[in-house]
Amino acid sequence: MASFDRASPALKEILLRIYSAEKPIEVDHHLYEFGSVEYHIKSSASDPQLTYLSISTPLLTQGVLLSYGLSPYTIQMVREISSDVLEIVEPAKEGYQLTLRLDFSKIPRGKDSLKVVTEVSSIQAVILSSQLKEMLQNVNSWDTSQGMYKPIKLVYHPREPFYVIRQPKKIVAVFPMRFKEYSDVIIATSFFQELMEVGSSEKWAKAPPCSWSPIPPPELRGEPFEDLSTNGGFVSFDISSRHVEGKRLDKTVWSLLNFYAYVKHHVKCTRGFIQRRMRRRLESLVEVLQNSSLKEDGHIKKVQETAGWRYMKKLVRLSSKSKILKRRCRDFARKIKRIRFRIKIHGFGHFRRRWLTMPKFSSSMGYTKLE
Repeated sequence: MASFDRASPALKEILLRIYSAEKPIEVDHHLYEFGSVEYHIKSSASDPQLTYLSISTPLLTQGVLLSYGLSPYTIQMVREISSDVLEIVEPAKEGYQLTLRLDFSKIPRGKDSLKVVTEVSSIQAVILSSQLKEMLQNVNSWDTSQGMYKPIKLVYHPREPFYVIRQPKKIVAVFPMRFKEYSDVIIATSFFQELMEVGSSEKWAKAPPCSWSPIPPPELRGEPFEDLSTNGGFVSFDISSRHVEGKRLDKTVWSLLNFYAYVKHHVKCTRGFIQRRMRRRLESLVEVLQNSSLKEDGHIKKVQETAGWRYMKKLVRLSSKSKILKRRCRDFARKIKRIRFRIKIHGFGHFRRRWLTMPKFSSSMGYTKLE
């Protein structure tokens, strides 16, 4: 099943629009839903009180159930939805298993109108549930042949068959689980193991016992290999007579029919939850790295500024020291000059001009400058 809600949301919306319309409207609408379910809704403006609803849905096959058409028990369950409002039209429209004539004039006004429309919108769930109800109600009346309980393969969706095995005082429902992604197999396996642990607790002692195995259970020996080749193992529920008594029958049937959808919903939600957690974790790590990078850049800039300032101070100190050294050298040179100028020897100038002058030579030979 595609939804946990018994009533079809799209069909309910269309019927409510026809019922609550202020002016008569012409409706000829085909509606398709998951699981090869098809509805045809037809309403004429000339006769707005009558609406025709036809439905085509896959049926549970094999076993005591009919492979085509609806059993008398199913027809009776459909009539009990609202005997005043709906009437079964025979024969059904071509291509459909069931056609209903809805008389909106007999729907009570007020809050009860929504309840009646919701019950009519659950026609597909009533058809499917009634077939499995018929089987579960006969849990104590089935016998065996040659001491063997042959599994009954029930097919609603081609890729989601399940088995019902008749045993003394109980029925075993076995679901072969198949998944496309390996990550889905891991999530589902963990879910099945947790389901077994919770089911074995005292709080859920009244619920049907659940078991999971990676290999086919002994009850399915002899079944076709393609039906037993799974990657998610096999989930089994033991249904006893107390699980199908009174109002528990509807709850048990709907839980079995929606088990595949529930598992897929759980796997999808868990995968989405894990992906969101991983995305948030990644964002937090990226934020930490960015903050650390900004802090590191600020620290490096501060160190560079500090180092530059220290280098500039050092250059200033060196330049000041060089100026001081130059000034001291100039002062020392001035002192030397002063000392040299203060030393005077009387008569030394006359002696230098006479004896220390270089003689001048003259040559009669000239020279030619070489180019």
